[in-house]
Order: sequence, then C-alpha cells, then structure tokens
Amino acid sequence: MKFNRRTHNNGELRAANVGEKVTLNGWVNSRRDLGGLIFITVRDRYGITQIVFEPEKQKLYETAKKLRSEFVISVEGVVRARPDGMVNPKMATGEIEVVAEKLIILNEAETPPFPISDKIDASEELRLKYRYLDLRRTELQQALLLRHKMYQIVRRFFDERDFIEVETPVLMKSTPEGARDYLVPSRLHKGKFYALPQSPQTYKQLLMVAGFDRYFQITKCFRDEDLRADRQPEFTQIDVEMSFVDTEDIFEIVEDLMKRLFKEIKNYELKLPLPRISYDEAVNKYGSDKPDLRFGLEIIHLNDVVKNSEFKVFAENSGENGIIGALLVENSADYSRSKLDALTKYVKELGAGGLIWMKINNGEIQSPIAKFLSENEKTEIINKTGAKEGDLILIIAGNKQKMLPVLGALRLEIARRNNLIDGNSEPSLLWVTDFPLLEWDEETQRFYAMHHPFTSPRIEDLPLLDSNPEKVKARAYDLVLNGNEIAGGSIRIHNRDVQEKMFRALGISEEEAEEKFGFLLNAFKYGAPPHGGIAFGFDRLAMLFAGRSSIRDVIAFPKTTSALSLMDDSPSYVSEEQLKELHIKIREDE
Repeated sequence: MKFNRRTHNNGELRAANVGEKVTLNGWVNSRRDLGGLIFITVRDRYGITQIVFEPEKQKLYETAKKLRSEFVISVEGVVRARPDGMVNPKMATGEIEVVAEKLIILNEAETPPFPISDKIDASEELRLKYRYLDLRRTELQQALLLRHKMYQIVRRFFDERDFIEVETPVLMKSTPEGARDYLVPSRLHKGKFYALPQSPQTYKQLLMVAGFDRYFQITKCFRDEDLRADRQPEFTQIDVEMSFVDTEDIFEIVEDLMKRLFKEIKNYELKLPLPRISYDEAVNKYGSDKPDLRFGLEIIHLNDVVKNSEFKVFAENSGENGIIGALLVENSADYSRSKLDALTKYVKELGAGGLIWMKINNGEIQSPIAKFLSENEKTEIINKTGAKEGDLILIIAGNKQKMLPVLGALRLEIARRNNLIDGNSEPSLLWVTDFPLLEWDEETQRFYAMHHPFTSPRIEDLPLLDSNPEKVKARAYDLVLNGNEIAGGSIRIHNRDVQEKMFRALGISEEEAEEKFGFLLNAFKYGAPPHGGIAFGFDRLAMLFAGRSSIRDVIAFPKTTSALSLMDDSPSYVSEEQLKELHIKIREDE
C-alpha cells in the first residue's frame, strides 16, 4: 500500500504552520461525528493532532465514517487555526487542526481490550497480556523515553571520564553469590550447565587485573528469587569498577553522576557532598539500612528509662539484646481506638508481640499500661520522647534484631497515614556506610556475606575475621534515595590470602573455592591492583525519577510477581526432542 512519508509528527504542528500542506501518520485516538463534520485525533508517540473531515469532500467524508479507534492511517491536509473558542490549551497542538484532503487506511483494528488512555480501569494482568497496547499509552511511553534519556546521560558521563564500556558474558560459570542462578544446560557438554550472571562481579574484577582501570557497563542481570514490585527475574544494572581507588574516589564519581542526572532529568541542583550515615546509626534510628530521611520520626530508645519497670514486657526487654522502641506521633487527635487497633494488627503481622500506645492528655499519660508505670517512669518517658499535649507515643518491645525492622516499617506506615511526605519534598539522597561484613543465619548455622564474598573487610578488622567474624565491618556502601537502595558497592579484596580467609569465614572449603572461583584466585597471583566499584539498580532508579511505584512501569516487557510473561506465555513447555538434545528428563513430582 503506497502512502506518503509524514512531514511532521503528531506533536509538532503549531500556529506558525497555518497554511502549510502536511502529511501525518499514526493511530486514530478518538472520533467524533457531529453530523456535519467528522473530527478525529491522530496519535503517535510525539503527541496528538486533530483532523477535520468536511462533508463537501464526499468520498473522503464517507471513508472517514469507517474510522474507529486504533486504525492506522495516513492523512494529508492543510493546517488551519482553530476557530475562536475552540482552542484546546491541554493539547500541545491545540491551536490548530488539519483539514483533510486525502486519507489512506493503512490497517484496521479490532476494539482494544481496554482504552488506550492514561486514566483506565484495567487490571495489571490484562495490561501485561496486551503489553504492546499498554505501551501505546502516553504515561508508559513517557516513562520509557525518560529511561532512554537516562541511558544517554550515563553513557556520556562515563565516556567523558575515560571509562570504557566492556560487554561481559551472559553465559558464565555458576557461582554462589546469594540468590539462585538461572541455569542453561549445555547441548555439547552433557550434564554441564552455564549460569546467567547475577551480576558481572568476577568479570569486572578480572578487567581490573587486566589493566582496564575504569570500566562501566549497562548490563542485564538475572536472579531466580522471590519477586515484588521493585524486583524482576531479569533486571538492568549500571555496573562500575575502578582501580587504584578508595571509598572517597567512588563517592566522588557517583555523586557527580547523580548531580548530572538530577540536573538533566529534574532540573534540580543536588547539593554535594551527600550526607553519610553508618549502618548501625541507620538501623537504630530508623529501623532500616535504607532510611527515608524526607521526614523525621526517629526511633527513640527507652531501655534505660524503663529498665526497672514493674511492667513485665519492659523489664524483660531492656537488656542488651532487647529494645523498648518508641515513635512520637505529633498532633494525633484523630487516632481513634479503631485506628490504634488497626496499627496493632499491622505490627503483629510483621512479627511484633503487640503495640503499646500512650496519649498525652492534660499533661498526663493515658494508656492501658499506665497503671503499671511509676510517676517517675511516666515523666521520663515524656521527657525522653519530647511528647506534648495531644501527641501519641507508640512503643514496640522485644528482641532488638527482630523489632528494629518492625519499628522501621511502622515509621513508614505512620508517614503514609499522616502525609509526612508530599510531592514537593526535597529528595533524600545519602550514603549508608560501615556495614557488617557478614550476617549470621540461624537456619543454616553459618555466616553469609552481607554484600558478596569479594567485599573487603576494613583493614583494621582483618584480625577479627578468624576470631570474631560477626564484629568485622566491611568497606561497603549503599546509595539510598527516598528510602530505596539504588546502588551498592564496596572496595574489593585484591589479595589471594585475604580472599581465601574470607571464603573460610563463609564456610567455603578450599576445594569448593578452587572449583567455583579458581579462575579469580589465580588471577590475583599475577598482580591485582586495589580496586572497587558500585552497581546501580537502573530499573529502580528510572522508576523513582519517573515517579512510579513499580519497576514494571519503566520496563518495556516485564514479568509478573510470579515471574510470568503473560503476553507471550513464558516460561513455556518445550518438546521432548529439545529436552533429549540437552540430555534432560523432566522428573514428575512425587
């Protein structure tokens, strides 16, 4: 079918184009038949333009009557100014319209399963099934255009600073790095498997050994783990590694990148250097290692105040391993008993034994447990929390390690309920530093690396790695934006002896270390420079810059929370012949 190439896109025409003959291509966005005139709007990713069909051009007019939503058309006509009172200020092209002279229907379309508009009442499952239609909607197109712009900014930024972009393999060796690997069976090597990379960690370290002192890559990573709104089985990472650096060098590069992104995407001047907070301070003050500091509401520790209390719950949890943690909710007159019961249910579902509340009324504490507290304890609680008339004190008591995250979640819930964060809040961007190197898992009775096995311990803590591994701090850091971890990294181990010591602390035998990581250990024998880096969760970063709540909104073809692609029905079964070629037999569940 022959048609003329467009002269303009559908968001381009303005009053200055009046009188010009133009050709537009796109999808029919809407159609109005007023009896005398037919108005349609034609849409592409650039915008929308109104087209007018006049009854005097009878053949053209009759063809226009056939148009329906999502028909693909080519229109030729003349631009004219809209009549007085008909200008549409909500459309970029709202000053003009095109009087049609020629119309070609390039393709008809069935009625879509949901309207192609931003305000729709359609389930996410339906939209994901017809993702190619969902992607026609303006808000999703804008999100992907923003993602594209971020890609270009990142690449220009690193290129200007002598970083080299190197592609690393997608088929690699399976190595234990935390989450489950996605495995790919080898047809040529019976019984052997490749793994899809959870990250290019070992490869980028090998690039440092190879002498490429500044590397970056925008790369796909794969993890077979439980999903949620900001996780996908395949995700995109901005991967960065540098040689002959320490923490401050990494911070400087990353802060400059964030300053560039905020300026070019948000036109916001980010103030540098970014604030820093230790892991211990973050967890103790905010109940999270990725604290949202756009509002206050710090956790107040009351252990010393109530350690001798007659109230059993306080007395039993005031020791070193316990916590009596409080949150001060100001001006809380609307917190009825039913709302407090709902909050109690909320924290119980998170693992707390209950929620203790205290209201300040006429300078006195009103609470179901007030009768168990001495006057001195009540006064000290008010003084320690800074509570005033009409305020509410919420308290959770229990094991410190388990209850701090619950207090952190309650803090965020209170912020949501009380609207402590508005759309004009300054962004909260900060570094969290001094993480523990290892974390203990009760179920398996062993240590795991909090970041990954290649993270360097602090030099001064090296002697503790054999005697008190739980006390070792890592040379690791996370970048947090508005309560979301957007990047994490560390100074790496570059010495074989230290790396082997780390493996021993993780319960990895010499044989397993050689089998899994022998190539890296061997590389360290040939002069590995000190190096370190960071990796950004690019999907999450794009989600935050786009103002969305799910990374699925900034990924063209995402999976569901159960790792399904509803559009193309993957994962799917394969033929017996394919399985046979791969030396695989499916075992039925017993």
